[in-house]
Amino acid sequence: MIEDTLREAETRMKKSIEALQRELASLRTGRASTSLVEHINADYYGTPTPLNQLGTISTPEARLITIQAWDREAVLSIGKAILKSDLGLNPSVDGTTVRIPVPPLTEDRRRDLTKVVRKRVEEDKIAIRNVRRDGIETLRSREKAKEISVDDLKKGQERLQKLTDAHVIQADQLGAQREAALLDV
Repeated sequence: MIEDTLREAETRMKKSIEALQRELASLRTGRASTSLVEHINADYYGTPTPLNQLGTISTPEARLITIQAWDREAVLSIGKAILKSDLGLNPSVDGTTVRIPVPPLTEDRRRDLTKVVRKRVEEDKIAIRNVRRDGIETLRSREKAKEISVDDLKKGQERLQKLTDAHVIQADQLGAQREAALLDV
């Protein structure tokens, strides 16, 4: 029973770390990356659709993203969606291709983005701690129901704390790596 609780907690913590990785990858650095625009939804025949489902996204140069649309009708909505996003990018439409130049970041924008990284890392750490809290509550309820002993409860809480510490450290490391990438000129 303790193992089930710990396994579930670890799975939820890993999912939280994976979500943080995806969020941090979508933050803009000075280099072009397909992950900057993959998550943006464009209006495709009245349905919000991710850009990676509307065309092939590539980075032919260090400061250029191109989207080769599979449907001519989607090109304009792709351009509009990128303009509406908070990335500050200005796409140009050329036939079935959308070209998105990625300008270098200013120092102020870099600082702002590092604040965003710290905020998202802190939110992830809170989510991990909430998973720990849920696990502890589950263990306590099982101890009250006499399914596990008090010693097992203590051991389970200690193992849960070790899991939490390891995932919090991992979140901090991801944040530090992303901050370094943002500040790298």
